[in-house]
Amino acid sequence: MNIDDLLGHAGSPNMQAFLHAIRLGEGTSDEDGYRRIVGGKLFSAPPWKHPKEFVWIPRHQIHSSAAGAYQFLYGTWSELERIYRFEDFSPWNQDLAAIALIARRAALSDVLDGRIREAVRKCSKEWASLPGSPYGQRTEKLEDVFSEYVKYGGTLAA
Repeated sequence: MNIDDLLGHAGSPNMQAFLHAIRLGEGTSDEDGYRRIVGGKLFSAPPWKHPKEFVWIPRHQIHSSAAGAYQFLYGTWSELERIYRFEDFSPWNQDLAAIALIARRAALSDVLDGRIREAVRKCSKEWASLPGSPYGQRTEKLEDVFSEYVKYGGTLAA
């Protein structure tokens, strides 16, 4: 998949709705979500750069560099930035990077076709807040993910 493929899928109503559903669980559904660091603190933007800030999460006894609307770990963002040549960590590029991760999890056609239960299952290893995630943190209820998806114009497959 290349940057043109990502751009081609970004305008899909189902993709936009699914991106909103992911943000619900990541705690980034508000306008400041694109600037949110794990734990709730906001980073300054512009310039739009991943903050590379490692935050101690006592509950899980780890440091996390998660930031932005989709809570990209710094290593994940760096990899996507290199592959797709993103110029910055702007909201637009964060959305495109999330689509790349959805595609990497083989869930792209599921999202585009409205098979959200299947897309959530496939993406739950990417986003720890999705139902079925194996990471031991709080997850959203599947019905809440569906509700958010439909609220933002997503169509569920029959």
